[in-house]
Amino acid sequence: MKSNIDILIIGEGTYPYIRGGVSSWIHQLISGLPEFKFGVLFIGSRREDYGEKRYKFPDNLVYFDEIYIFDKEELPIPKRRKLKKEYYQQIETVHKSFNKEGNNLDAINRLIENISLEDFLYSNVSWEFIVNTYLEKYENESFIDYFWTIRNMHIPLWEIFKAINRIPRIKIVHSPSTGYAGFLAGLLKLNRNIPYILTEHGIYTRERKIDLLTSDWFSTRRRFLKSMEESSGLEFVWNKFFESIGRFSYYTADKILSLYEKARQIQIEYGAPKEKTMVIPNGVNIDRLKSCLEKRPSKNPKVIGLIGRVVPIKDIKTFIKAMRIVVNKIPDAEGWVVGPTDEDPEYYEECKNLVKVLDLEKNVKFLGFQNILDIFPKISVNTLTSISEGMPLSILEGFAAGVPAVTTDVGSCFDIIYGGLNEEDKKLGNAGFVCKVADAKDLAKHYIKLLENEALWKKCQQVALERVNKFYTQELFFSNYKKLYYEALSWQE
Repeated sequence: MKSNIDILIIGEGTYPYIRGGVSSWIHQLISGLPEFKFGVLFIGSRREDYGEKRYKFPDNLVYFDEIYIFDKEELPIPKRRKLKKEYYQQIETVHKSFNKEGNNLDAINRLIENISLEDFLYSNVSWEFIVNTYLEKYENESFIDYFWTIRNMHIPLWEIFKAINRIPRIKIVHSPSTGYAGFLAGLLKLNRNIPYILTEHGIYTRERKIDLLTSDWFSTRRRFLKSMEESSGLEFVWNKFFESIGRFSYYTADKILSLYEKARQIQIEYGAPKEKTMVIPNGVNIDRLKSCLEKRPSKNPKVIGLIGRVVPIKDIKTFIKAMRIVVNKIPDAEGWVVGPTDEDPEYYEECKNLVKVLDLEKNVKFLGFQNILDIFPKISVNTLTSISEGMPLSILEGFAAGVPAVTTDVGSCFDIIYGGLNEEDKKLGNAGFVCKVADAKDLAKHYIKLLENEALWKKCQQVALERVNKFYTQELFFSNYKKLYYEALSWQE
């Protein structure tokens, strides 16, 4: 499945195995630009973590491949290895390079060329390096934890380098994140001298820090520290690693895109050269969603919809708590969670238990994946309670379907709801409300406002429709990327 690939998109943990968010964006981009031939390289953790493909490939997706960076099947069988002392320095140089600015490709290249993954995992030199580094800086940590942290941090480097050789000829590489996907895109850029476009949806480095902060493992360890702000040595190691591969992406990319201005400023703070940055917002298919307006009942249903995956970063628990407050005031109000529940089964069970504990089993429903064209006419408020986002397509799609939104103050939500692109956008007014993160009372207050005040609801609906039609159309989105791709192709002429 490969022929004349114009653009290779490298997705990390997204398309085609996970629905929504970045995956929807990739599918929309490929489907909407049939004049280009695309390839997709999927980077996953372990093969067993993913099920069936969730998207039917467009005709212009002519190449697909996948690599799994933590798959045990890919690891060599344990066997004692003995290396010369000189290789110690090469491992040390790569590890230290994660704390430095700019391009650490030379150090990584030398390491991969001279030391196999088997050598790194099982040699005397690697063991000596890990022990010495531990004794030098992290003696207060568990050695077992430190040992596995260093191994897990470095193993993907070999898997990603191996992938370079099997990727066919491409003209442009495009990554929707920094991280491992952006790292591989940067390596392709340097090894093949091709244009590299980076589009960050969220800020990957910051999202990984949130993951570390909210993970059960690090949360337990943090209880023994002096304050919640204090991080453990192992968190520090991971944070430095993600910052480093993020800087590498920024260093190697020719264009660094964000979905809104605030994200562009954060990219610059994290090390992106300002002159490479630009903003291209998402866009939605207005014509497709118009039918939702026609299907709306004359009386607004007392239903609040949350369209998203049931995972911790979406903070579904705060939505459930907010629904308890709403139902106290409006007993027949309902909250629908519309999205896959199989990505984090443990969290899904916790959410269901919370619904039960709060006696909301008649009011809060988990509907799984649904066609949004069937959902939008049946809800009056579209909500998002995430603790981190980029530019949520579900909110823009809701606007095009005539549904105002109440969201947390994350990503571009403030700009989308209150207008942030320019003065004309601001003058339109608000298409809903933005609330504090993890504040169930604030969310509930604004849900109730919109459910009880029809005049206010209609005003927000009108603003939502005007805003999405003027600034967030699919046509504008495609036009921006088409121009960018043609420019990138011209750099090679």
